[in-house]
Amino acid sequence: MNDKLLKFITCGSVDDGKSTLIGHLLYDAKLIFADQERALELDSKVGSRDGKIDYSLLLDGLMAEREQGITIDVAYRYFSTDNRSFIVADTPGHEEYTRNMAVGASFASLAVILVDASQGVLLQTKRHSRICALMGIKHFVFAVNKMDLIHYDQQKFLKIQKNIKMLMAEFDYESLCIIPVSATEGDNIVKRSEHMHWYNGTTLLSYLEEIDVSEKDENMSFTMPVQRVCRPDHTFRGFQGTIASGSVSVGDEITVMPSGETAVVTGILQGDKKVEKSGKGYAVTVQLDTEIDVSRGCVLEKDAHLESGTLFVGSLLWMDEKSLAAGRNFWLKLGTQMVPATVMKIKYKIDINTGAEVNADEIYKNEIAVCEISAGSKIVFERFTNNRKMGSFILIDRVSHATAAGGVVMHPLSRGNNLKWQEMDITREIRENQLQQKATTIWMTGLSGAGKSTIANELEKRLCSMGKHTMLLDGDNVRMGLNKNLGFKETDRTENIRRVAEVSKLMNDAGLIVLTSFISPYRMDRRMAREIIGERFVEIYVSTPLEECERRDVKGLYKKAKAGQIPNFTGISSPYEAPENPEITVDTTQYDLNTCVDMIMKQLENYL
Repeated sequence: MNDKLLKFITCGSVDDGKSTLIGHLLYDAKLIFADQERALELDSKVGSRDGKIDYSLLLDGLMAEREQGITIDVAYRYFSTDNRSFIVADTPGHEEYTRNMAVGASFASLAVILVDASQGVLLQTKRHSRICALMGIKHFVFAVNKMDLIHYDQQKFLKIQKNIKMLMAEFDYESLCIIPVSATEGDNIVKRSEHMHWYNGTTLLSYLEEIDVSEKDENMSFTMPVQRVCRPDHTFRGFQGTIASGSVSVGDEITVMPSGETAVVTGILQGDKKVEKSGKGYAVTVQLDTEIDVSRGCVLEKDAHLESGTLFVGSLLWMDEKSLAAGRNFWLKLGTQMVPATVMKIKYKIDINTGAEVNADEIYKNEIAVCEISAGSKIVFERFTNNRKMGSFILIDRVSHATAAGGVVMHPLSRGNNLKWQEMDITREIRENQLQQKATTIWMTGLSGAGKSTIANELEKRLCSMGKHTMLLDGDNVRMGLNKNLGFKETDRTENIRRVAEVSKLMNDAGLIVLTSFISPYRMDRRMAREIIGERFVEIYVSTPLEECERRDVKGLYKKAKAGQIPNFTGISSPYEAPENPEITVDTTQYDLNTCVDMIMKQLENYL
């Protein structure tokens, strides 16, 4: 028995005919209104088909799409035949819009991948196949299009068919169908082709009407991420969300994750209607018999045995223009949970051509990689193969708030569950009272030669003379010891700052005032340091301009960098991102050393 509604995606390389194919399907199956048909005929007269009907115009809605003759955005279209209802996502083929294609794949149960018969299997065909597999699609249809351009040659089709089967051999799919078609002429789309008597298979529409995409081995255990706690008055408390898997009934004992507390379901609402039972895909309000701690991001489950932890291995599609390096921080959104997260390690990336695992320090746009990810707090998740909803996530850039990657959980890392923070009887507060000071980290950032180390050294002398207990961490000194194994690539710089932040936090826990002098060129890394250290973080921007730093060139580094002798040098061959909202700013070109320190000491009174 097939599902009544089939959600599928069309994808392929640029100009493979995705929009034309779906447009022709709608036209031939008489699934468009009379006014749409008339408008299509009129639009086609001024199109690129010499007055013949251009079926792609039914889906290419943006003016830019029509002008360029390509799909840019994802076009969703609902249609229905006597046998089935469909939602199709017509997605872009151009590599620049791969993220749009991934969005379309995330909602689909089946992929229709077009292959140009005159070109065969291309790199973009392989990329789209991998992305569809990554997003959990198990049913594939390859429409070998433009058969009319190769004069319906059977041998050429059989060669392409063989290449497609070789490509799909490495994926875990449930069904595969390869159909020779012509999107412009209508061959094998709705009606059998009169030009390919050698093809005995089904038409595209017939196949889509009959294919069974139901999840036969579906995890029947109940899971529901809590989206909202509903409490209109003191007599009612319900937990709202969409059931991700399984079903729940009144009287069931459920577990709240990650706390592990249990309760019995006393009521279920679908909208404003009370029901005894509800299942996957329904938005419900669940009432429990006890007042346990449940909030947005928690998960209600029954016999699901979900994972709870902070570390897991994920496979992700990188979508950002800026490359991914280990140590970068993001917002992780999984289900209804949103937590800070860090890509701790890039294990490898996938070669699009061969599927081989390739070692990589950085991942670039549209590449697929397997990474170790650390969440900032305990989250609830499951392997994607067991539960699509609880095993898929996105990474969100913390500066631009754009989606940087989409991914799936491969497996948890158990080492994260074997560690537990050991609480000590002697706390930071006790040590601060003993030293009679507030433990704080004073973080100085600025270009090389800005005067950070000089100011930090003088500032520590002032604090020491006041009886304060301090420790100064200087960039060069730390790199000669703790971080001597790190270079100056972005990933090394990030790890350098992470380690310094962790050391500063430990020294703050000892009750010390810590001063740091590091270029720390990236805002994201300084934000990470602030989050590690906490509210006792004071950022001082030594805002000396680049021209003045070059003029001073205390260590002769700028001269070497300009001569190409020092790669990745901040201000010359590597960027410096100035702080946007530092607690204190000082410019050493306007004031002498003592005046600068006087100004800083005056403003530090609010923090120390």
